[in-house]
Amino acid sequence: MERRNQSSASEFILLGFSSHPDRQIHLFFVFLIMYTVILVGNLTIIIIIRIDSRLHTPMYFFLSVLACVDICFTSLTVPKLLVDLLSVKKAISFAACIIQLHFFLSFGNMGSFVLGIMGFDRYMAICHPLRYMQIMRVGLCVSLVLCAWVIVSLHSSIHSVLASKLYYCDSNEIHHFFCDLPPLLKLSCSDTTANELVLFTETTVILGAPLLCILISYFRIAIVILKIKSSEGRTKAFSTCFSHITSTVLFYAPVLFTYVRPSSVYSLEKDMGISIMYSMVNSMLNPFVYSVRNNDVKEALKKVKSKSQWHK
Repeated sequence: MERRNQSSASEFILLGFSSHPDRQIHLFFVFLIMYTVILVGNLTIIIIIRIDSRLHTPMYFFLSVLACVDICFTSLTVPKLLVDLLSVKKAISFAACIIQLHFFLSFGNMGSFVLGIMGFDRYMAICHPLRYMQIMRVGLCVSLVLCAWVIVSLHSSIHSVLASKLYYCDSNEIHHFFCDLPPLLKLSCSDTTANELVLFTETTVILGAPLLCILISYFRIAIVILKIKSSEGRTKAFSTCFSHITSTVLFYAPVLFTYVRPSSVYSLEKDMGISIMYSMVNSMLNPFVYSVRNNDVKEALKKVKSKSQWHK
């Protein structure tokens, strides 16, 4: 008991990319460029959806929410990472670490729920086009987003409270560039059985529910698309789903690998690479995924560009 009372960490050292000191300045500029692209790309999506009345539909409302989530998600980790890459001591207080963990999980899982809601939206648009606007009203869209935020906030609170009660006896060095759950469990000298059980079961449900919604939605969508006689009609119906499918795969593949597994198989280099994938790369690619094949977004961008040139 005495050891426990003397072993709580007041701060952590985020080792991050400390094993590559000669590359840190290069990594700084790489991550700075990525973060800039994330901010510019997602803000552009939000702005054009806001100013173009043709994009005031449920699909683009959810897309703007996803863009906001991506900005918040990356802003929790990347600015601190950029500072640490130029710093000698890469410290973060215990309280700041738990807060970062809480909101990182909140916004990460919020992205999952928004993708699930977008899958349901695509199902309604393709399978029930005549009732789509009647069902997907503003009130329902806002309610779905608010309910999702309440659920992910409660989920994150459970993990952050459990993590705050752990003890860190031997070291306060986190082999990561932010306070994520797997490296914290790996670092703790407490019994983490309860944490891992909650991580595996509850996270599986939290991540699995939106994914199941997406799979069921696309199963029903596939049935409807296969019934379309013209190949042009099938292609047009599928093209409205392509961006969402791509974004879903980019999101779920690294996240499921990271969280739905025991902490004993945690690998430093491999897991940091995967963390970059789901914490930065996905948020950076989403604006391009949703604009390159989307004629409505491309037309809105051209409209904004022509207006800005006219004002000059």
